[in-house]
Amino acid sequence: MIVLAFDTSSPTTTVAVVDSSAGAGPEVRQRVLAGVDGDDGRRAADSLAPAIAQVLESAAGQSAGLAVDRVDLIAVGVGPGPFTGLRVGLMTARVLGHTLGVPVVGVVSLDALALATAASDVGSGLVVATDARRREVYWAHYAAGVRVAGPSVGSPATVEVGGRAVVGRGASIYPTVLGEPVSDVLDPPAWAIAHLAVTAAVGDRLPPDPLYLRRPDAVEPTGRKRVSAP
Repeated sequence: MIVLAFDTSSPTTTVAVVDSSAGAGPEVRQRVLAGVDGDDGRRAADSLAPAIAQVLESAAGQSAGLAVDRVDLIAVGVGPGPFTGLRVGLMTARVLGHTLGVPVVGVVSLDALALATAASDVGSGLVVATDARRREVYWAHYAAGVRVAGPSVGSPATVEVGGRAVVGRGASIYPTVLGEPVSDVLDPPAWAIAHLAVTAAVGDRLPPDPLYLRRPDAVEPTGRKRVSAP
């Protein structure tokens, strides 16, 4: 199965094409044919489409005959994350899925980061914390690779670390509150998005709907504003 995976929930726009061999659950074997992590500071709206084109072209050279119409599944991070970034990624996933006629599966982005840093979970549990801006973090708790609390959003001081290992960009920004991150992986990687999409049971697969956790700053007016006569 050829999976095109990407995530735009963090400052790093990540894209990968993954060849997932047949298997069950965590026994699924993956080979990353091509991947790119955007670190040039461009917004997802500008960087995502070129990155997808780049990895598809590169993957074609790694797997003889791979073409866009050979993609079997699209996996996309659903957040939590900023409104604009998530919207770009999810709309792109939906359009590509419709165009190619392939399923689109959503993955909680914090789960992908937890998977990518699973070696850091040494028994005491794991806290994943990413940057939510406004001096807040998106966070979730994991035990033995399973999410047991969250996703939630709040100030770093409200996150109950309780001796757990901490990973993610949020920890790198607020180390004095959350503790130093125990992994240099700060953002969800696309290969982990692909893995979780493939290994999820069909009934547990998420739709490509955004997980914002808070309302966007700009909202449509709910009624007419009364204007007083001069």
